[in-house]
Amino acid sequence: MAALGWLTPRRRSATARSVLAGEASAEAARKSSQEATEVSDTEPEFPVLGDEKAAAFFDLDNTVMQGAALFHFGRGLYKRKFFETRDLAKFAWQQAWFRLAGVEDPEHMQEARDSALSIVQGHRVAELQSIGEEIYDEYMAERIWPGTRALAQAHLDAGQKVWLVTAAPVEIAQVIARRLGLTGALGTVAESVDGVYTGKLVGEPLHGPAKAEAVRALAAAEGLDLSRCAAYSDSHNDIPMLSLVGHPYAINPDTKLRKHARKLDWRLRDYRTGRKAAKVGIPAAAGVGAVAGGTAAAIALHRRRR
Repeated sequence: MAALGWLTPRRRSATARSVLAGEASAEAARKSSQEATEVSDTEPEFPVLGDEKAAAFFDLDNTVMQGAALFHFGRGLYKRKFFETRDLAKFAWQQAWFRLAGVEDPEHMQEARDSALSIVQGHRVAELQSIGEEIYDEYMAERIWPGTRALAQAHLDAGQKVWLVTAAPVEIAQVIARRLGLTGALGTVAESVDGVYTGKLVGEPLHGPAKAEAVRALAAAEGLDLSRCAAYSDSHNDIPMLSLVGHPYAINPDTKLRKHARKLDWRLRDYRTGRKAAKVGIPAAAGVGAVAGGTAAAIALHRRRR
């Protein structure tokens, strides 16, 4: 056994330096534990489970879905002979501009709305709702951003209502909300008499400040506390809506919104590239949910294509 003596650890007395090192290590561990506790106490998981006074409001175009819903709707109507080839070319150009610029051009959006209104004039609301279901499957389903979809699901899983808020026709917005399992949608309302479109709007398009007013009105009707609600958008035009809530998110932001979000330390997320999303103050729970939900959504989309 003596030959194995070199394997036996030798008892050594602690030096002053080793004692100091041990105490410092213990103090660092204790401090780290305290800080972790403080963070968990002051920064609860978000969304908050069971908070019935909270809800989430999502812009649609380029936030939940790549491109503009109105343009995809136009493609579907062209396929069904609602209008001529020259009108389709205009829709295609507007959509190309939207995708390349990543922002809403007011003139293009107004032209698209005017074209859509003239196209649906005289058609029945029920007919457009039915066609909207088909167009969603044909052009929109595969353009849903999985990351944003996961954020919406996180609110639903927390027991909160989730609403789309968009300038797109409310009938189309409602189809998309239903297909995604969301609570409902706020959208632009086209006038109809006896179930037939007149070619006019009720009020104005739900855009910019109008979105904020719609969210404010819905929150009042639903008994929500806006300081506990969240809103998500890609456009600086939606800063009024984002500023209403206690948890604003800039999703795939345009340049002006990105700058504004960074200035105010708003949460920021970008799904337009394959690299890890840039983020500012993203809650850990929402981040994990986005990864898990995004993966599940991607698998679902892959299966749908097969």
